[in-house]
Amino acid sequence: MPRIPGTSLALSPWKIIVSVLGGALIAFGVAALVLPGPGLLLILMGLVVLASEFEWAEHRVDWMRVQALGAAEAGVQTVTRIALSTLSALVVIAVGVVWGLNPPIPKIWIIGPDLPFGGWGTGAAIIVGGIIALVLLVYSVKRFRVDGDSAPTPDESGRERSTR
Repeated sequence: MPRIPGTSLALSPWKIIVSVLGGALIAFGVAALVLPGPGLLLILMGLVVLASEFEWAEHRVDWMRVQALGAAEAGVQTVTRIALSTLSALVVIAVGVVWGLNPPIPKIWIIGPDLPFGGWGTGAAIIVGGIIALVLLVYSVKRFRVDGDSAPTPDESGRERSTR
């Protein structure tokens, strides 16, 4: 197996594939943070792929899991938060439909008369983001309100890792 010069690291074909796939998912995720799409979800997916071969990525996944579950638990603590989250996700889906239809808009500075990146490609990505938000909301309500579970703390996450 070829070695990286100056290190004891072996370059297996599997490790190269995992590195390229995980890196690509993270790069697309970073791009989707500013473009329509599920950016944070893609970044997490990239880290999960990298965590199959790299311990540093596994630590990041554990930290992100604790943060995400804590935010999910806080987001469904009250009926008002659940209603606002549902409304927000439905608004995102509606925006995706409008973006897909690509109606003419007033010209404002350099934007117009067409929507930037208008069309069903962008509209579908926005709609998928709204659907993902609704699915995660239903999951959070079931887990934290119906089942009465609680989000792990950073200490609990560290203990889980040390028992593996």
